[in-house]
Amino acid sequence: MTPQDAQGPQSERPGRIMAREMAEQPGVLRRILDTGAPAIHEIARRVAERRPRFVLLTARGTSDHAALYAKYLLEIRLGMPCGLASMSTITAYGAKPDLRDVLAVTVSQSGGSPDLVASTRAAREAGAITLAVTNNPDSPLAAVSEHHIGILAGPERALPATKTYTASLLALYLFVERLGGSDGTGAASLPELAHDLLARQDQVKTLAARYRFAERMVITSRGYGYPTAKEAALKLMETSYIPALAYSGADLLHGPLAMVDNISPVIAVVPDGRGGEALRPVLDRLRGRGADLVVIGPKAQVRQASAGFALPTDGVPEEVQPILEIIPLQLLAYEVTIARGQDPDAPRALAKVTETR
Repeated sequence: MTPQDAQGPQSERPGRIMAREMAEQPGVLRRILDTGAPAIHEIARRVAERRPRFVLLTARGTSDHAALYAKYLLEIRLGMPCGLASMSTITAYGAKPDLRDVLAVTVSQSGGSPDLVASTRAAREAGAITLAVTNNPDSPLAAVSEHHIGILAGPERALPATKTYTASLLALYLFVERLGGSDGTGAASLPELAHDLLARQDQVKTLAARYRFAERMVITSRGYGYPTAKEAALKLMETSYIPALAYSGADLLHGPLAMVDNISPVIAVVPDGRGGEALRPVLDRLRGRGADLVVIGPKAQVRQASAGFALPTDGVPEEVQPILEIIPLQLLAYEVTIARGQDPDAPRALAKVTETR
């Protein structure tokens, strides 16, 4: 079943909700560009006036990977130092950091997790400029934040987050670009390109056959692609229950490479840009170990791998490629789960809003 078929006569099949929401992504991206961008730009203008000296990013799960993407954007595009928050320092240990002139960005699909709300409230009380990025403007998180960016993804009912992830990435990209004085035109082609990727689901289904009986997987990337690797690993684990380990290519060489052999499935997310160049020595080492290597990236890199999925990277800035990179990997998680006889709409032991404290 393709995402486009999700509302057709096969709509009672397992995974129909996840399929439908994956299929909505081009429309969501278009909505953000056409409708959401002015509000995002206005918030960026207000934040820029405050001249924050540091950015603290807070999130959990899929949103944590979106926050990591924002960290790369802020550090590379704007040269702003960033950190990923450890919420337990506030919620469990009662720490009271000095956050004057700090921009505290909290990313959450639902905006309902108590620890996210508590840490954001504490950050605001400690002097931070607080910004919530959520899919729910009426959420407790939005209420305690000074500023709020809505990602306009519409209701998300599938437990595996798909459209809210790509929507969060685009919203964060537009915010960071305007914070630095740019207009974010590098994202203009994303809705059309996302539509084209979703139409290639049969190619992904062929790839999925390689992993039907996989006992573990390794996913690696560098630079802007690293958040994609982490999000892909999460999607595979929460839908198909395959233990999937995500590593920066640099970290993979510092020990974990020893577990890779000629029967080890490895997916490499290869950005078309400096991140991909930095990953080349890692790909060479993986080939040297005979790994079952699949590449998600430019055509030239796919041709050198055991198999792969070529991304439309020509003319697409490296910093927005993650919004496209994750789509075939969402489809892969879906197809692998279906092939293993499971339902991606009903991962065991998961709830849509995880209330960590």
